[in-house]
Amino acid sequence: MSGHSKWATIKHKKGAADAKRGKMFSKLAKEITIAAKTNGNPGSNPTLRTLIQKAKGINMPSDNIDKAIKKGTGEIVAEALEEITYEGYAAGGIGLVVNVLTDNKNRAAAEVGHVFKRNNSEFAARGSVSRNFERRGQIIVEKTAAEEDKLMEIVLEAGADDLVTDDEGYEILTQPSAYQAVATALENAQIPAVSSEIAFLPMTQKEVTDLAKVKALLKFVEALEDNEDVQNVYHDADISDELMAQAEE
Repeated sequence: MSGHSKWATIKHKKGAADAKRGKMFSKLAKEITIAAKTNGNPGSNPTLRTLIQKAKGINMPSDNIDKAIKKGTGEIVAEALEEITYEGYAAGGIGLVVNVLTDNKNRAAAEVGHVFKRNNSEFAARGSVSRNFERRGQIIVEKTAAEEDKLMEIVLEAGADDLVTDDEGYEILTQPSAYQAVATALENAQIPAVSSEIAFLPMTQKEVTDLAKVKALLKFVEALEDNEDVQNVYHDADISDELMAQAEE
């Protein structure tokens, strides 16, 4: 996520993933299956290679990874997966974009819609929220992983748009079309990423300074992410690291 809360957000999501490892396996397996549809060879498919690395990083069993790849290549018959985006608002007008990958869109719509209702919200019209977001490659690298000058040279030469530096590390931003080239350049340079994806990033953000609203937003997002069909939840809230830490106490 964009904004000065991105490091706290990454740490928060990692903690949630550790607590729900089984569901993370299921979600990653779907992404691997989709990536393997065009090319099941990770050696020549950077997207698939990145996902496999991510899966191994959370100790996903090799058998699960192989099965997901074979579903994508057609070696194993599987239900077709459909990508759907839902939009809505949390308290305080915070925009939410929910990315879903499902083999049953009616079930997904009902379950995700139920989470919205439980959080006193409902789906917004298509485009009403997502128009404030743009698809960007976003790669997060820790400060200790590389020197800034070297990193900048590598990513800009590979086609990145920008390198943003803060106290904890670097945020590399790309156009979606340049994402794989930049991710591969980092991999070739043996520079590990904390987070690497093509994300929906908000073009403008709404600052949230009320602790109760931050807690309500995190509860809403966590409930959405708890659904196995939900791959990612993006929002346009700007939350300080200090307030994020307080919300998690």
